[in-house]
Amino acid sequence: MQRDEAALVTHRADVERVKALLQQAINEQRRAESVRAQNQDFVSETEMDQYRFNRLSLDAQLKVAEATVKQAIASLANSKANMDYTEIRSPVDGIVIDRKIDPGQTLAAQFQTPELFIIAPDIKKEMYVMGSVDEADIGLIRQAQEGHQPVHFTVDAYPDDLFEGKIAQIRMNSTTTQNVVTYPVVVSAANPEMKLLPGMTASISFQISQRANVVRIPNAALRFFPKPEQVRPEDRPLLDGQGPPADATKDEAASEPAPSARDKVAANRRRNHRHVWVVDGEFLRAVAVVTGISDSSFTEVVSGDLAPGDQVVKGIKPRP
Repeated sequence: MQRDEAALVTHRADVERVKALLQQAINEQRRAESVRAQNQDFVSETEMDQYRFNRLSLDAQLKVAEATVKQAIASLANSKANMDYTEIRSPVDGIVIDRKIDPGQTLAAQFQTPELFIIAPDIKKEMYVMGSVDEADIGLIRQAQEGHQPVHFTVDAYPDDLFEGKIAQIRMNSTTTQNVVTYPVVVSAANPEMKLLPGMTASISFQISQRANVVRIPNAALRFFPKPEQVRPEDRPLLDGQGPPADATKDEAASEPAPSARDKVAANRRRNHRHVWVVDGEFLRAVAVVTGISDSSFTEVVSGDLAPGDQVVKGIKPRP
């Protein structure tokens, strides 16, 4: 760039030199014309042509010198632009968490997607947690996102701290690993104390839904399966067909046709229709219920002949 600056100064000085010569030629031509006006014999036509064409020549040289100055200005501007290109600025403010290039290292445009720095913008304001969710659970994750349900997670660095976030995005680019399809889910969490750092491993729990002031039953009550002699006679038909016959073989089970898609959907819609058992005298009585959401301990009762305080059977206590 300094060479172009020096060239510009030289060309501007040349313009001033040509201007001075041009002004001298103009003055000489005027004096010659003034003398010839007094007496034509004092200045010949040949001398007048010399004065005239010398002025025209210097006029043309001045235009060339001025054009050269413009070229020098353009060259200097190009050099300044190239100099500015050597200073690389980040488009966002943030913390540099990784540097891929050293000072003085050559960086050319023909390099394929050069990566210079990895910057975490607004790391104190927001941190993204990337999770991989099985395809079978993506429908529930979308339901949680639409319901603006919170997401809780922990990190190994702070095992006693529970962090909370929200589902920011469910991405479409699936990943298949050993025939298991997962989708990336982006969780956004605040990071005011800078406890969350890039690269940490998080254990995430998604809250799908929440209910308050509902009737609930222990999950063990839904898993309880009594023996026929423990059930009152009118409810014993419910126990028929609950499991495969004892003499059923693997070949017979394999020969059964697979259920159709319509049958699967119908079975899934009926999966919330369950039976629980309550004590009715010396026997157990079946109560049909429709279940709702569930956690690790309890399940919501949407409808059924159960009231708060009713005791359902979770198991049979052996006699001493």
